[in-house]
Amino acid sequence: MSRRPEVPGRTDLPLDWTGERPPAIPADLVPKHIAVVMDGNGRWANQRGLPRTAGHQAGEEAWFDTVAGAVQLGATHLSVYAFSTENWKRSPAEVRFLMGFNRDVIHRRRDQLNAWNVRIRWAGRRPRLWRSVIDDLRVAEEMTKDNTGMTLTMCINYGGRTEIGDAVKRIAEDVDAGRLKASRVDERTIQRYLYLPDVPDVDLFIRSSGEQRTSNFLLWQSAYAEMVFLDRLWPDFRRKDLWDAVESYVHRDRRFGGAVDAHAAGGDEGSAEDPDAPADGDREPGAQ
Repeated sequence: MSRRPEVPGRTDLPLDWTGERPPAIPADLVPKHIAVVMDGNGRWANQRGLPRTAGHQAGEEAWFDTVAGAVQLGATHLSVYAFSTENWKRSPAEVRFLMGFNRDVIHRRRDQLNAWNVRIRWAGRRPRLWRSVIDDLRVAEEMTKDNTGMTLTMCINYGGRTEIGDAVKRIAEDVDAGRLKASRVDERTIQRYLYLPDVPDVDLFIRSSGEQRTSNFLLWQSAYAEMVFLDRLWPDFRRKDLWDAVESYVHRDRRFGGAVDAHAAGGDEGSAEDPDAPADGDREPGAQ
């Protein structure tokens, strides 16, 4: 297991310590929320005849460099899949390592992230998670809560289906208690009951290692995300890979379920009905 440092790490490292500059992308085209599945640590280690834990350790630098690259680029939210609810199925030794490793990474990197004006948040479930991991996450959240730069969400003990299931349970409890009308439950209601309801939907979803699946990550938030799957194993991933993915994203036509050039195709211009407006019989008292 990684040895816990006595004090957090340095705070004087500039964002551009590699000397690289991000591509010139207009601010309004930069994806606001980027999600990253950091995959391939085990395969990276196996290719080098090393234990899987060595792959996780090497992945820390990739994570740190990617965070810096996202800040340089001007993204407002970056969410990373650090430990899933399915990862408990791994060997007890690897789970123990990952618990201590995630705790230590947060501990030693939080001061530098704070110096970069990054806000750190956590999304996931408390059950089974080590108390020391929760404690360090809470310290990092409190330390950076007033920062106005990019929000970094560490998804630890997180699963997309679990998050939606937890939201539905809480909605059902509020309906049963009379705090919420079942007839008023819609997509916006579910959004309000997610772990971090104020975090916007994912614009760009990146996965390393060549695998092409979401693996239960931010399922609700990624409904209209653009997907980029890269062959590079996570420990070899760097900010340049992030920037390449963003440049691919910028050249895509995001339609959110709409048709190409709907107006030119003769859309239903005569309908001005708001699809999200409640039916007349379902309006709240006093609603106009």
